[in-house]
Amino acid sequence: MASELEPEVPAIDQSLLECSAEETAGKWLQSTDLTREVYQHLAHYVPKIYCRGPNPFPQKEDMLAQHVLLGPLEWYLCGEDPAFGFPKLERANKPSHLCGRVFKVGEPTYSCRDCAVDPTCVLCMECFLGSIHRDHRYRMTTSGGGGFCDCGDTEAWKEGPYCEKHELHTSETEEEEDPLVHLPEDVIARTYSTFAIMFHYAVEILTWEKESELPADLEMVEKSDTYYCMLFNDEVHTYEQVIYTLQKAVNCTQKEAIGFATTVDRDGRRSVRYGDFQYCEQAKSVIVRNTSRQTKPLKVQVMHSSIVAHQNFGLKLLSWLGSIIGYSDGLRRILCQVGLQEGPDGENSSLVDRLMLNDSKLWKGARSVYHQLFMSSLLMDLKYKKLFAVRFAKNYERLQSDYVTDDHDREFSVADLSVQIFTVPSLARMLITEENLLTIIIKTFMDHLRHRDAQGRFQFERYTALQAFKFRRVQSLILDLKYVLISKPTEWSDGLRQKFLEGFDAFLELLKCMQGMDPITRQVGQHVEMEPEWEAAFTLQMKLTHVISMMQDWCALDEKVLIEAYKKCLAVLMQCHGGFTDGEQPITLSICGHSVETIRYCVSQEKVSIHLPVSRLLAGLHVLLSKSEVAYKFPELLPLSELSPPMLIEHPLRCLVLCAQVHAGMWRRNGFSLVNQIYYYHNVKCRREMFDKDIIMLQTGVSMMDPNHFLMIMLSRFELYQIFSTPDYGKRLASEITHKDVVQQNNTLIEEMLYLIIMLVGERVTPGVGQVNATDEIKREIIHQLSIKPMAHSELVKSLPEDENKETGMERVIEAVAHFKKPGLTGKGMYELKPECVKEFNLYFYHFSRAEQSKAEEAQRKLKRQNREDTALPPPILPPFCPLFASLVNILQCDVMLCIMRTVLQWAVEHTGYAWSESMLQRVLHLIGMALQEEKQHLENVMEEHVVTFTFTQKISKPGEAPNNSPSILAMLETLQNAPYLEVHKDMIRWILKTFNAIKKMRENSSTSPVAETEEAITEESSRDKDKAERKRKAEIARLRREKVMAQMSEMQRHFIDENRELFQQTLGLEASSSAVLDNSPMVSDVTLTALGPAQTQVPKQRQFVTCILCQEEQEVKVESKAMVLAAFVQRSTVLSKNRSKGIQDPEKYDPLFMHPDLSCGTHTGSCGHIMHAHCWQRYFDSVQAKEQRRQQRLRLHTSYDVENGEFLCPLCECLSNTVIPLLLPPRDIFNNRLNFSDQPNLTQWIRTVSQQIKALQILRKEESIPNIASSKNSKNTDKLQLPEGFRPDFHPKNPYSDSIKEMLTTFGTAIYKVGLKVHPNEEDPRVPVMCWGSCAYTIQSIERILSDDDKPLFGPLPCRLDDCLRSLTRFAAAHWTVALLSVVQGHFCKLFASLVPDDSYGDLPCILDIDMFHLLVGLVLAFPALHCQDFSGISLGTGDLHIFHLVTMAHIIQILLTSCTEANGMDQETPAGEEELAVLALYKTLRQCTGSVLKETPSGWHLWRSVRAGLAPFLKCSALFFHYLSGVPAPPEMQVSGTRHFEQLCNYLSLPNNLISLFQENSEITKVLIESWCQNSEVKRYLNGERDAISYPRESNKLIGLPEDYSSLINQASNFSCPKSGGDKSRAPTLCLVCGTLLCSQSYCCQTELEGEDVGACTAHTYSCGSGVGIFLRVRECQVLFLAGKTKGCFYSPPYLDDYGETDQGLRRGNPLHLCKERFKKIQKLWHQHSITEEIGHAQEANQTLVGVDWQHL
Repeated sequence: MASELEPEVPAIDQSLLECSAEETAGKWLQSTDLTREVYQHLAHYVPKIYCRGPNPFPQKEDMLAQHVLLGPLEWYLCGEDPAFGFPKLERANKPSHLCGRVFKVGEPTYSCRDCAVDPTCVLCMECFLGSIHRDHRYRMTTSGGGGFCDCGDTEAWKEGPYCEKHELHTSETEEEEDPLVHLPEDVIARTYSTFAIMFHYAVEILTWEKESELPADLEMVEKSDTYYCMLFNDEVHTYEQVIYTLQKAVNCTQKEAIGFATTVDRDGRRSVRYGDFQYCEQAKSVIVRNTSRQTKPLKVQVMHSSIVAHQNFGLKLLSWLGSIIGYSDGLRRILCQVGLQEGPDGENSSLVDRLMLNDSKLWKGARSVYHQLFMSSLLMDLKYKKLFAVRFAKNYERLQSDYVTDDHDREFSVADLSVQIFTVPSLARMLITEENLLTIIIKTFMDHLRHRDAQGRFQFERYTALQAFKFRRVQSLILDLKYVLISKPTEWSDGLRQKFLEGFDAFLELLKCMQGMDPITRQVGQHVEMEPEWEAAFTLQMKLTHVISMMQDWCALDEKVLIEAYKKCLAVLMQCHGGFTDGEQPITLSICGHSVETIRYCVSQEKVSIHLPVSRLLAGLHVLLSKSEVAYKFPELLPLSELSPPMLIEHPLRCLVLCAQVHAGMWRRNGFSLVNQIYYYHNVKCRREMFDKDIIMLQTGVSMMDPNHFLMIMLSRFELYQIFSTPDYGKRLASEITHKDVVQQNNTLIEEMLYLIIMLVGERVTPGVGQVNATDEIKREIIHQLSIKPMAHSELVKSLPEDENKETGMERVIEAVAHFKKPGLTGKGMYELKPECVKEFNLYFYHFSRAEQSKAEEAQRKLKRQNREDTALPPPILPPFCPLFASLVNILQCDVMLCIMRTVLQWAVEHTGYAWSESMLQRVLHLIGMALQEEKQHLENVMEEHVVTFTFTQKISKPGEAPNNSPSILAMLETLQNAPYLEVHKDMIRWILKTFNAIKKMRENSSTSPVAETEEAITEESSRDKDKAERKRKAEIARLRREKVMAQMSEMQRHFIDENRELFQQTLGLEASSSAVLDNSPMVSDVTLTALGPAQTQVPKQRQFVTCILCQEEQEVKVESKAMVLAAFVQRSTVLSKNRSKGIQDPEKYDPLFMHPDLSCGTHTGSCGHIMHAHCWQRYFDSVQAKEQRRQQRLRLHTSYDVENGEFLCPLCECLSNTVIPLLLPPRDIFNNRLNFSDQPNLTQWIRTVSQQIKALQILRKEESIPNIASSKNSKNTDKLQLPEGFRPDFHPKNPYSDSIKEMLTTFGTAIYKVGLKVHPNEEDPRVPVMCWGSCAYTIQSIERILSDDDKPLFGPLPCRLDDCLRSLTRFAAAHWTVALLSVVQGHFCKLFASLVPDDSYGDLPCILDIDMFHLLVGLVLAFPALHCQDFSGISLGTGDLHIFHLVTMAHIIQILLTSCTEANGMDQETPAGEEELAVLALYKTLRQCTGSVLKETPSGWHLWRSVRAGLAPFLKCSALFFHYLSGVPAPPEMQVSGTRHFEQLCNYLSLPNNLISLFQENSEITKVLIESWCQNSEVKRYLNGERDAISYPRESNKLIGLPEDYSSLINQASNFSCPKSGGDKSRAPTLCLVCGTLLCSQSYCCQTELEGEDVGACTAHTYSCGSGVGIFLRVRECQVLFLAGKTKGCFYSPPYLDDYGETDQGLRRGNPLHLCKERFKKIQKLWHQHSITEEIGHAQEANQTLVGVDWQHL
């Protein structure tokens, strides 16, 4: 479709290009009616430039628009060439001290926790780095886009408002001067008219509603029939729905549909069809029809192309205005004036108002453009910011209503600008005072929550997704309220007072609608049918929590306001309680001679609600009266006498009783909704304004009434009045064998009630209740959290309440109460409680949950036992109450309380007759303890001549009343002290008696005390000490016995390991302790150990026994027995690669015979080392497969392993595996049965022999391939063919292995081939043996690399799984030729051999620079037996090994010399040249002759020798490992320890001369020929002439990329990264590959590519190109490491970035500064080097089933 229109486009260009900006501007300058001129120009040209075809050409359109449309405006504005005019303006302008940089999505922003006025004050990275805040406690977050940098705004920062760049210049005064003085008059006039016309045009066209006609002054003469079908964005439909619909509607491909959908999502609209009206209308109807089934349909409009053109230009214009005003503050001021000027229609007619009020009708792109313009103009000009704020406040209600009905996210709504306006303290105060902003916001909020019940309370419908969505929108209003209140006023004007109190009234109205909402009634009989709605109410409560707290903070700042607010709140509470006594009949309660009137009310039968915000607000204000001492200064102004305490306490008490009954299980049938409500009521997010305030309200009530009355009302509400008012009621209960549940319930209720009394008296660490300050409160919270267990910083922060600035105040006090322990390689840093704070522990701390309380009790008792103290947990000493609450303590010594204590103790004494519980007793003991502590405090702080009225000790010494003469409380305690059934509480009772005696002494100190009494006390003490000593002795005996038993157990364990170590030894054969072998066998003791060649050390044969992990049967490893196998995992790898971009292009044709030295992609084999019978494994694997097929029908979840690819988990350790390696005896012992070292040939002879044998084979092969010649000729030919002596090519050796071993050899070989080449398995393929040798070589190389990087010795103690794996792999590779075709292996050998010893019959061999020598060595050594088995001339296999090794080593030395870039003779050593240096120089000379002197001038011999040694070392080490595992010769002991350089020992072990160059001298005749042939290769010549490069040696070890120390530089880098596919759009999930450093756009439609027929995300695609299927990524926005392996496997891993508290911050939720932890990064690198990424993923997925469901391939 586009192609038809292509030719039209260039045709128009001519007339446009001839248009001259200067002339047009000149014409405008002369004109009388400028508006008309400009409009005509636009009407003519805009449709010619924009919207000429189906697809936009943004570059071309912008160029033409600049030339034809904007150019003239710029000329007109400057009155000269804008290239000179604008710079002039810029020079005249003063630089602004406001930064105002608008944030991109994902850009890092910084807020200072010490200096920011509120959390919304942020800096961009540049300003932050140049400010004083970088050394403070700062928070780092990523921006959602759209805010701007507050640098330079003095109202945003308590200190340091400017960075270095925006510092105010000293000469400047702060007062506002008019920026227009810097502009010439004529420019001002012209600018004014330009801006007025253009801004008006843009607003008019963008808010234009008609679809097919333009405003009259823009209509064109001839109008074409070209329309667009324009699709608009909404937040209801998903990507998938839109893509599917578009494919149907405008029949495009999926790729195009994805493109459309992405653009619609980004810009808010996109044309999906271009053509005549009919054509577009048809597409529209399809889209509407398709998307209107479940929800409202997608918005589609058919618009005339000229309208779209003008709208596009309108957007361009707004951006242009934004850039023009950047040149000068004067221009900005003019634009602001134009924008805010009232239009002809009066109210709301200015351009700014028109845009704001049409906001929800505009599309996303248009909104963001004009919001940006507002930010860069109105918000940057302080004078107009105020005026704009007023307009915003006046329109607030309409803007919010638009936002609530609109469906775009908050950040695309103009309502979002509230954060820029309301958080400025001066503006917020002004708006409150002048515009009554508080009332407006609250009223608007209430208007949106219309549903009320009969009492006028809020009522919420079912909380469906749609409800939640609407409700979330309404909540943004609460956010605005928070912004307005967040900075507290310092001085109050009368206007502010009055308007604040008006706002407070509105707020009380809101709370009044919440008081008592969602009431509940207990379900009896059957379970509630439908869970009632509760979430909405709690969401509302949570959102309002901070607002309620801030309202109280504002009130606290001014005494008048506080008094007024208190009165208002009380009045509203009275209204709510208006019907307090209706319908509830009054009753009288009496206990112990006290009686009280109250009402009959049962929580378990009537309605009760958990929402009481008005009472709670009053409680908060009451505390403030006490804290600010207003209550004592102006008692006459306060209505304290009007307060009716029973009314105040009624509802909070019901709420607490409800909680108690829920704990007692009485509300089980009300379902989960109630459980959740109770949970949140106590939860740290809500408790501050819920539970805590209820406790305060009860404390307020108790402090104003007779405690006896309070306790009776409380007993009645808890429904326990009967039990305590009638003596023996408990006995009756127990005897009447009532329902066990009822007894249980009553017990729990009594416990809960006692707990409540403990809280009322004990919780006084709130400023205003007790004489403490705010830090004491936080300290106490922290102490109690840490007494449960040591905690990480983040856990602690979560358990403390946050204030509106997201601060907990923890950092200020944490040092005082805790030590910090740094983390290790895993885990987090932990805070531990300081021992001196333990004494402040209160077992009944009111913020403990049940579970936390028992954990804390356990932990504290344990601690006391460790410190050898008794385990009593006495109540801590408490601070005194404030005067307003002082009478609270009397509750402890009032008659009803004593009656309750006595009753419970009596039950405990006669413990069989009653239903009682130990926790009940424990609580009573705690209360007695509290009373004693209280009395002690009173006595210690008493003034002269004052009488202490708190006389608890006397009251508990008195016996009970007359009728039943119960013993005194004290007497009962002494009785209980020795009760055997109270072992746990003994210490506590003892502590109480001790304290009692101490107080008695204090009281008697004034009067002389009678001796008798003290003596009695002393005897009591001494008997008690004896008792204690006895107990200590018993404890000691028990401890010794325990230790003895433990010692025995550990001894047994050790024995077990020792005995089984023998087993392990046998499994491993002899290498596991090669030293042991050396000691036992005198035969080897003084020999130098040699691993290959005729002098190879003979090792005694060891029998090897192994046990199958599946059937537990033991078996010896033999050639003819059933196969035993190791679970193994084969994977492709690029860990050693020097060239990742080189992949296997066509695996079917690729020949892997020669490995290039860049090791671009290898095959690595790893194993977990667990051994099975082959048939056991086969059975196990079949069952796994069968299970998988059965599972397919049920549910298609991914497992952590992929059965179709032959994967399974090791049955023992669940390690991911995909094949098995057979266990074999050393293969060389089996083939090398001709031991005859008498006269072995030297290198030259050997090469000659082998070459002849190869030639003979080639001739035979040729003949076999031409079978049609008559057989007679054939026989003659054979005679002609001179076979080398002793060579019998017709001989085929017998395979020594049993069938099952042969089958396993084939199985494993095929697995390596399949994985390594990514092809279908084919055991006949000639490449199978090559892949096996390659895997063996690559695995050895990677292990050598790891050992070298860690500076570990080559033959140090390897982990047993690695050792087993290498041994099995090497032996397997050496035995694999027995199951391959002999001719194939011989062919491979011939070709490999020919790459070193020239042979004319092979043409296309790689040159010596392009062969990895170790792979070549392994291939030659392991293929050689195939040739050698037909050679009966007496040459041993060992000789062949030795010569092959020497030959390859020589080739490697030449390779090193050719590629070594030795430095110039700068570092010449003075020492005389040794033989090595001389030899190397001679060799170098030879090379120079062979290469025709292209090599550099001879460097010093010392340098050459050094580079040869360094380059050769990795090769020698790998060879040593290889021959060690091949021949089984143990390594010399010197090489098993680290430290010394092992070069000489390596040479001896590998039977090389110490002077390696002598290899060349000994065989000089042949080496000369070889060197010449190697150097003649055309590739070598190209390299020497500098036309290509080659790998130099030693190869550098690959490392993961370097990461910056500070995480924010990564975030910054990622925020500048835009998605490579969707033109300049910011990527949402930028992800960094840690292997190569590429940034990818992950997890998005735009960057999906097709891989093997599936759509995959950018990361998955990248793993295939960079890590051959395995990838390590860092997700920058989430600060998470991502491991991927293949398409279905992945897991998240903890990132290497930690904050100062030693914790990672995945998801960047906490925002603490993060720094690189090098050790953790090394750990990730090590996982990569060890090829353990896949295994790590497997373990993670097994451990966490949710990972399996993640759609990894789309990341």
